[in-house]
Amino acid sequence: MTALQPAPAGVLPTEPVRITVAVPTFRRPGDLRAGLPMLLQHAREVSADSRYVADVLIVDNDPEGSAEAVVAEFAASDLRYVCEPTPGIAAVRNRALDEATGARLLAFIDDDERPEPRWLASLVDTWVGSGAALVSGRILADYAGELDPWIRAGDFFVRRSMPTGTAIDVAAAGNLLLDLDQIRAFGVRFESPLGMGAGEDTIFSRALVRAGARMVWCNESAAVDFVPLSRMTRRWVLTRAWSHGNATVLVDLWLTPGRLARARVRARGLGRGVLRLGGGAARWGLGVAVRSPRHQARGLRALMRGAGMIGGACGLVFEEYARGGRRLRWARRSA
Repeated sequence: MTALQPAPAGVLPTEPVRITVAVPTFRRPGDLRAGLPMLLQHAREVSADSRYVADVLIVDNDPEGSAEAVVAEFAASDLRYVCEPTPGIAAVRNRALDEATGARLLAFIDDDERPEPRWLASLVDTWVGSGAALVSGRILADYAGELDPWIRAGDFFVRRSMPTGTAIDVAAAGNLLLDLDQIRAFGVRFESPLGMGAGEDTIFSRALVRAGARMVWCNESAAVDFVPLSRMTRRWVLTRAWSHGNATVLVDLWLTPGRLARARVRARGLGRGVLRLGGGAARWGLGVAVRSPRHQARGLRALMRGAGMIGGACGLVFEEYARGGRRLRWARRSA
């Protein structure tokens, strides 16, 4: 492992920087069992440098504590387990913030992701070099089987990539490092208007930027997201597009104070949704006419995203991770 860079100014060499790697989980014992050895290895590689001490924290969102037995199999001193019974990923991430009281850095990785070589060390290196409050890394896709040509043509599982150090204004939490001293000073926590939906990381990162925090990209840090067969379908891709469009408007509403200002956000979201729906339909039609799978796929996804934005503007919420019953509901508060 390449040596980490010097600790940030203000951190005494006699006081190692404590790092917690947090893994939110919910009833995925197989994924957790496979990923834990890799995460412990990353934590120990970083801890091999005397300036850093890292551990791994499992935050189980199953009230029955189903992940505890898996964690107990490893019986490691640098591995901790807590159960957060409040449903929802925002509650889990906030529990990680609370459990990392003695840490300076908190890294998030999902339970179904696998860290690539130097995943954690690269995040830390970029934090040292930038002094940023948040460092975000890449997500790569690993497919359970052969992709539908329609999905491949649309590049639907290809995530962003950019030079390390690039300033960003929004970040997902699947591969993320937080400077907790700065996060606590800004007073930002995870919250979501989507209940059992996603969007908590978008709100969190956008709130940080509004508070004046600096966020940067780390291209050397990568985590692999395993894409199961259940997600490798056109229906899943289009449902996800609806969900993302829905979340876009709801997050804007959540971050906007004042009834009149929110009314403007709703109107803008409705207008943008109609335009995207129309543009998507036109691109899909063009794709049919010229026999272009890419135009057909991207056009249909844009259409569904626009429909989701219209739904969000009208107060519909799509709970992507609902644990039973309907996923679609009306918003409970005027976001």
